[in-house]
This record gives sequence, C-alpha cells and structure tokens, in this order.
Amino acid sequence: MVIDEYDADNFTFGRNYLGIEHSDDLVIIQITANNTRTVEQKRALYQRLAENLKESPSVRSEDVFVNLVEVLKENWSFGTGIAQYAQPV
Repeated sequence: MVIDEYDADNFTFGRNYLGIEHSDDLVIIQITANNTRTVEQKRALYQRLAENLKESPSVRSEDVFVNLVEVLKENWSFGTGIAQYAQPV
C-alpha cells in the first residue's frame, strides 16, 4: 500500500469527466492485481469502496476515483529476483 497526499498546488486533476464533477476532496485509488476477477466483482468493489468512503470519512461518491490495473501472474516479483506466482519452467 502506498498513500500520497498532495497540497492543492501540487494536485491537478480534471474537474469534470464523463459528467462527474470532482471536488478538491478527490480520492484516487489505484489497485494493481492479478487479472482474475469478473466484471461483476470489479463493479461490486467500486461500489463498496465508494460506500465505505462516504460513510467514513464522508467522501462524496463522485470523489472516489478507482483505477484497477490488471497484470499477469508472471509480472510479479516480491523479492530475491524470483517471479513467485509464475509457473516453474
């Protein structure tokens, strides 16, 4: 998990995209994961993230921007120069 916080002078984003108005409270969540989830699971994740952040700390659902980056299992190395998830050759 990596969390970055930017002051207003260093946080540039589109105020309006796809008809969704973003405020200064915009939260951007980027998740990198294996490409194993269905579209339905992804939609449920996005909805739940928006609901949880609306509940606490009161972030508008319009200000919850989620980007899911899916990668193949062999694209991970958790250390020691080994692709732990890749099938052995």
